[in-house]
Amino acid sequence: MTAPLSLVTSELPDGTPVLAVTGEVDMSNAATLDDALTRTSGATVLVDLSAVEYLDSAGLTVLFSHAGRIRVVANPLLEPVLEISGLVDVTTVTRGEDEG
Repeated sequence: MTAPLSLVTSELPDGTPVLAVTGEVDMSNAATLDDALTRTSGATVLVDLSAVEYLDSAGLTVLFSHAGRIRVVANPLLEPVLEISGLVDVTTVTRGEDEG
C-alpha cells in the first residue's frame, strides 16, 4: 500500500516558507509537488522531506527544477538518492536533526 502525498505549508520564525512533504512522491503526484513549490513565494523555500517514504525520478525532477530556490531537509532513507542523483551538488541538503 502506498502512502498518499500530503503537503503542508508553514513559515519559520524568520519568514522562510516551509513545505512539509509526507508520504510517497512519484510520477502520479509529482505535478502536485511542482505546483505547490511554484505557488510558494519567497526567495528560498525549505522543503522538508523528512517524512517522505519514497521518492522516484519524477520527484527528483521536480526538486531539480526548483534547486535554485530550495533547501532540502532529508531523512536517512533519502540521503543516498539525493547524493547519487547530484541534488546535493546544486542545492543545500541537510539531515532532519540538523535543522532547527
